[in-house]
Amino acid sequence: MRRLGRLHRLARVFPATIFAMALLLGLKIIGLGQVLMPARSMITDAQAAPAHAAAEAAHGAPEAGHGAAQPAAMSAPAAPPPPAEPEISMAERQLLQDLRNRRTELDTRERLLQQREAVLDAAEHRLTARIAELAALQTRLEDMEKARQEHIEANWAGLVKVYETMKPREAAAIFNEMDMPVLLQVMDRMKDAKAAQILGAMQPDRARSITAQLAAMRTHSTVVPPDSAG
Repeated sequence: MRRLGRLHRLARVFPATIFAMALLLGLKIIGLGQVLMPARSMITDAQAAPAHAAAEAAHGAPEAGHGAAQPAAMSAPAAPPPPAEPEISMAERQLLQDLRNRRTELDTRERLLQQREAVLDAAEHRLTARIAELAALQTRLEDMEKARQEHIEANWAGLVKVYETMKPREAAAIFNEMDMPVLLQVMDRMKDAKAAQILGAMQPDRARSITAQLAAMRTHSTVVPPDSAG
């Protein structure tokens, strides 16, 4: 009977204990939720702040009449001011001006040098062309002189052949009276054997004079004996 009474009392106390424990557990859950809600709100606000700032930057400042500016826009950091330009002293300005003037002077001098170089190149081209013309003219003159000498030699050769075919005494008689310059040219071109025969038939003084002058002419001597025979 005692056991039945104890079980009966436990049966009446057990629901109350369960209720108290459930109530205590509910209070703890509510307190934990109140503690977690501010932290979750702060995390949500921190995640939404960049998106909100980007949206405000895309749409620009709010129009007049739509209320005051948003707090996020007001709290945005201002752009840094541009760096101040360094001050330049008078000496530095004068130095810069001198450098500019020097640069201008060098550019002008370079242009003048280029112009002179162009003039010298043109003069060199003209001079080269003139030298080529003179070289061609010299070649033509040399050809003409050669042709003239050949013509002269042909004439002398014909005259020498005439006297070589004559008898020595007949040729000697003519040579005794012939002008010395012409006689020298004829005797210089004659064969030695024929010239010796004619010299042997000439007057002795005339023969000696022509022999001396022929020797001087052939050896390019500047001393020519006088013509004793006149």
